Amino acid sequence: MNAPGRLPLPWGKLVDRNRPIGFTFASQNYFGYAGDTVASALHAAGVRVLARSFKYRRPRGLIAHGEFDAGTLLQMGAEPNLPADRLPLVPDLPPLEPVNVRGTLARDRGVWTDALSRFLPVGFYYRAFLSRPWDWRAMESAVRRMA
Repeated sequence: MNAPGRLPLPWGKLVDRNRPIGFTFASQNYFGYAGDTVASALHAAGVRVLARSFKYRRPRGLIAHGEFDAGTLLQMGAEPNLPADRLPLVPDLPPLEPVNVRGTLARDRGVWTDALSRFLPVGFYYRAFLSRPWDWRAMESAVRRMA
């Protein structure tokens, strides 16, 4: 049994292709197999964008299916920043949502911050606000709401 987007045997020997498991990501239903991680099941289903970056809301996805991939962080219930590349696909998995998204992955309302990227260099928050505590207290709530 070989689904589209899956490597044929002999690859994927740890995946039991006779035991499909359904799960929900971003309010859409997907399926994978026992032995899959959430990231591998989503990648096999053709999902390439799993989250957005905090600062500019740029798309983030699977880069290196290994020890830790910061592009695969998901939210499960109230628990944010779960690494999808280490989260096993199990039956009755609670619904998963992308992180740093306002709206949907395709239509994120926070994308406008990317237009400001040329004015917000690396370390902008630290240099602009943290060096002067009174400025940081004024901006902290706005920055945290965006996160």
